[in-house]
Amino acid sequence: MGLGGCATSAAPPPAPLAPAKPPFRPVPPLAALDARPGRIMNITVCLRPFRAAGPRLDAETVGDKLVVHNYGHGGSGWSLSWGSALEVVPKALSTGQRDLAVLGCGALGLTAALTAQRAGARVTIYAKERPPEVRSSRATGVWSPDSRIAKADAIGPTFGPLWERMSRASFRTYASYLGLPGAPVEWIDRYMVAEGPPGRRSDPIGFAHLGGRVADLTPPVERLPPESYPFAAPVVRRTSLPMFNVTELSRVLMAEFLMSGGRIETMEFRTPADLARLKQKVVINCTGYGARALWRDETVVPVRGQIAWLIPQPEVNYGLIYDNVSMLGRRDGVVIQQTGSDEAWGYDDANETPDRAEAEAAVAAIARAYRAPA
Repeated sequence: MGLGGCATSAAPPPAPLAPAKPPFRPVPPLAALDARPGRIMNITVCLRPFRAAGPRLDAETVGDKLVVHNYGHGGSGWSLSWGSALEVVPKALSTGQRDLAVLGCGALGLTAALTAQRAGARVTIYAKERPPEVRSSRATGVWSPDSRIAKADAIGPTFGPLWERMSRASFRTYASYLGLPGAPVEWIDRYMVAEGPPGRRSDPIGFAHLGGRVADLTPPVERLPPESYPFAAPVVRRTSLPMFNVTELSRVLMAEFLMSGGRIETMEFRTPADLARLKQKVVINCTGYGARALWRDETVVPVRGQIAWLIPQPEVNYGLIYDNVSMLGRRDGVVIQQTGSDEAWGYDDANETPDRAEAEAAVAAIARAYRAPA
């Protein structure tokens, strides 16, 4: 008689363990920037229009015109532009007028004009310059909605909610430009490379720091292990955020405005009295730093920012901050900007003359961020 009845079935082999996920998103292969002074193809300077109280978004009457102001966004012009337009365009349309004038053809002017068109208005842009001559064409091009936007001690309790509303509205609108040919807007990783634990930069001006109100819009900063990156410093953190390829973005916005029936006329305004030349009764004033002279607005303070443009390097599709210098690998060039040792860098400096020595020093600093080849 067999003993089969005493046999027990063999236990199944244990299931293989799933590989443990790393505590961070793996770093993709990062091409090193060719950071040599000989690759500098241009040096530009932009004066960011800072106002201690924040952007001017009120309305006033000048002769027979209603002027709705939309300027003074500091270093946040591109980032806040759509949300700002949604604040000022309803004021312009509240009169019942549907034929509007927009002064300025930069980031604020183009987005205000498009927003007004989408609301059913006929729009003419009047400007002395067009992209790429406008100041906003010389912007760094990174999502920075609270960059030099106001002074903390000069804003009231309503400013934070207003700023948040503009930030979120702009973020939503820019999302609709993702994936388009030419990548007018795209997401990039940005690496913050430091020699020691990160600390907040000193801020002698007392700028308002509001980014925490919209922290949910971008991934949290993560610290990376040393073996995962090609940088020479021991502390590297990473986040992801939207970037504007300003050349292509301006072209897309201009094309959209013109295809929707908009018109652009070259015209220079020296005083508010010059608005009498316009046939439109309602004007949206998006003149940026130019408003200081045009409107005699001494509350507008220049914040100088210089960019060294390196020849485009398509494989460098990330951002980097090291030794008080910022780098962004954009489609229209690698932009490198000295940011200074504290937040006061460039404040109240109206010098728009390019400084070659500053540009070369910034490029050299970024070069030091990378490990020497083995």
